[in-house]
Amino acid sequence: MAYDFSKLKSQIKETEEWLTAELAGVRTGRAAPSLLDGVKPEAYGTRTPLRELASISVEDARTLRVIPWDRSIVKAIEKGITEADLGVGISTDEQGLRISFPELTSERRVQLSKIASDKTEQARVTLRGHRTETLKGIESAEKEGGMGKDEAARLKNEVQKLIDAGNESLASILERKLTEIRL
Repeated sequence: MAYDFSKLKSQIKETEEWLTAELAGVRTGRAAPSLLDGVKPEAYGTRTPLRELASISVEDARTLRVIPWDRSIVKAIEKGITEADLGVGISTDEQGLRISFPELTSERRVQLSKIASDKTEQARVTLRGHRTETLKGIESAEKEGGMGKDEAARLKNEVQKLIDAGNESLASILERKLTEIRL
């Protein structure tokens, strides 16, 4: 009997995407528009994601440029960024806002490395949960008589190979982020 691993593969992919998104929010010395994803200024009577109110571009390695589509909400955007407590400097000019990120201290780099490692461990725990769920499915199919012991053992090995590949992918994502933090 052929066992369908598509659910497990999609769960592994979702976990990798989650980790990538989480690590994108860990601020390093480099300015990236994704660092402002959590900013939701009060505009037009509601909290609105910054991406829907302005264009965000990288000016240089430590500076982002935010150009609102409506000049009347510059103060609201400035207040929203300040409330987000990102530890950035904000200056306004005739074009919009300039967000400057300070240099990272060695202590902050250690903290960021620890945060990145913790998020990666959360992703690994999630993968282990998916593995356990899939193994239970295989064992129940074996008990119901849908497959023999040899087939079940082969499928369990296949599950472990998929999880190992997922863990390697998570490790490479973490390593890229740690390299970025050290720069």
